[in-house]
Amino acid sequence: MKKTAAAANPDAYVAALDGWRRDLVTELRAAVRGAAPFEEVVKWGHLVYLRNGPVLLIRAEEQRVLFGFWRGQLLRAIEPRLKPGGKYEMATLDLREGGTVPATTARRLAQAAAKLNQQLGDPQLAARPAAKRAKAKKQTKPATKARSPKKPRSNG
Repeated sequence: MKKTAAAANPDAYVAALDGWRRDLVTELRAAVRGAAPFEEVVKWGHLVYLRNGPVLLIRAEEQRVLFGFWRGQLLRAIEPRLKPGGKYEMATLDLREGGTVPATTARRLAQAAAKLNQQLGDPQLAARPAAKRAKAKKQTKPATKARSPKKPRSNG
């Protein structure tokens, strides 16, 4: 796969594709966007959908399109073709030219994945060791009001 500059936004990502990859990414993107109110961004060089942390990705490569879920191993009852791999509970569909996922299945997967993030929290935080999770949570809490310094006592 050749290295290219990251797209400025999701529309630019899709516009840079051609042929079957563009058609497939457009179909997947429409199904995902209709499933839940995701934040759609270009992150790590591909489309990433966020809702309480990363939920799913769509990555177009030269010979395939990956449709992946951070908690995809928990979604195999919906789509048995999901292949486990990587960190977290990641699983992906490896779609080649001519391959597809029915829009209803893509929507069900996206909805179920979003629901898992709502129930279980951000998968990136859940995968960290306990000490790092505590530190990350502490950094996201609002600062408490600082106490004013004590006035010195007078001895008189």
